[in-house]
Amino acid sequence: MACKCGGYCYTLNGRASFDRNSVKTRKFFVQNFPAARMFANGSFFFPTKWRSVAGNHRILSMDAQEKSRSTTLESSKNKRVPIFVMMPVDTFGFDASGRPRIRKIKAITVSLKALKLAGVRGIGVEVWWGIVERFSPFDYNWSLYEKLFKLISESGLKLQVALSFHSNIYSSTGNGGVSLPLWILEIGDLNKDIYYRDRHGVSNNDYLTLGVDQVPLLSGRTALQCYEDFMHSFVNKFESFIGSVIEEISIGLGPSGELRYPAHPFGDGRWKFPGIGEFQCYDKYMMEDLKMAACQEGKPQWGYRGPQNAGCYNSLPTGVPFFEEGQESFLSDYGCFFLEWYSGRLIYHADAILARAAKILKKYQENEQTSFMLVAKIGGIYWWYKTVSHPAELTAGYYNTALRDGYDPVISVLSRHGAALHIPCLEMMDSETPPTYLCSPEGLLKQIQFVSKKQIINLVGRNTTERLDRTGLQKIHSNCFDPRAEINDERRSVNSPVY
Repeated sequence: MACKCGGYCYTLNGRASFDRNSVKTRKFFVQNFPAARMFANGSFFFPTKWRSVAGNHRILSMDAQEKSRSTTLESSKNKRVPIFVMMPVDTFGFDASGRPRIRKIKAITVSLKALKLAGVRGIGVEVWWGIVERFSPFDYNWSLYEKLFKLISESGLKLQVALSFHSNIYSSTGNGGVSLPLWILEIGDLNKDIYYRDRHGVSNNDYLTLGVDQVPLLSGRTALQCYEDFMHSFVNKFESFIGSVIEEISIGLGPSGELRYPAHPFGDGRWKFPGIGEFQCYDKYMMEDLKMAACQEGKPQWGYRGPQNAGCYNSLPTGVPFFEEGQESFLSDYGCFFLEWYSGRLIYHADAILARAAKILKKYQENEQTSFMLVAKIGGIYWWYKTVSHPAELTAGYYNTALRDGYDPVISVLSRHGAALHIPCLEMMDSETPPTYLCSPEGLLKQIQFVSKKQIINLVGRNTTERLDRTGLQKIHSNCFDPRAEINDERRSVNSPVY
């Protein structure tokens, strides 16, 4: 696909999707497609349509920030591969009074037209809680998104929407980013326990702790009620778009929209790769829950704190007793109890939010005449994967070790609610990771793919790192390709990219 924008072409990370229900109807994609200059700092989403057992169309997308050469990808019948381009992270700014606004609206308009001419299918947009319900509870202001969605739709483009209940202050590109709603921050100024906290009492306001999911601290509402009310308001406002213009809705479940604890905080100096991270359960409400769980277990002494021998953010597993195989390790009775509780609370958090989302979006999920998909995202914690304890995964909330599959219960929740799983690491190879850190992105991906196939749910994938080479593209393709599919099946064949 050639870019017709007349400006510089940029390419970003890719995302691929395939149907776990039917080998023969799978379709696979790789990364690196052109976009107009306006979207240089955004992300590409590579969608295709395929038919599942339920008859719904499915979509691909992607979300990293990477530049590369213009590339062409064609199917076996020389058909263009539809792609989605993600809006730049700095699309929204704030005026002098602190009110949100769309930045460079004229440039966006021109870029949308250029993208349409270039053959792009649609745009991925993050819908921020901190913008829509910014100033007061229940005061939903959709005007910016009405304007943006109308602009995108009138350009002949489709939409993929991510309902974002987190902030991007630390991951923004220097333009301030989007915080949680200001009225939430005001509550947090008085009660920092509404946020996740580590054992040192340090918290950040990127995402509400799951400890307040059912505690009515937010102007009389629980966190779950806030998320549900937001989803209801979105659907009521944009009902006519869903299934026609809006083809995917991703539900934010944690930091960066991913179902995980902020065990590896990025941007505030506490953690750097390949640190094992720290458990995030020290807010008042999670500690109260831990105490109750310990009492129910008949071990009240287990409920006063998390593991005290689990190192710190930048520890390596060696010499950290909890992640080795001794009497006070993750294999002990206490270790198993704590990890089951810690991961279980995260899974329950996903179950509660996705249940509400699926109920609200049920008619769109069941409508075989529309193209729509509900999506949930997990993190890709691949460092120390080759150890027995998988410490970085444990602190993030995935109770996954060499002796236990921690992704099966996560995927079971998604399967129950008809949600697709968004996974990372499609382009990554074990041979390209530092051997000292016992990484295995390939092993992680294979494990998740195996469990997803068993649970019969759809997968959506993305790049984790920047790749500008053919090897990375071929790795994505191989991760999405099932050799058992018929070679001549035009619905799933793609050629190698042409540079």
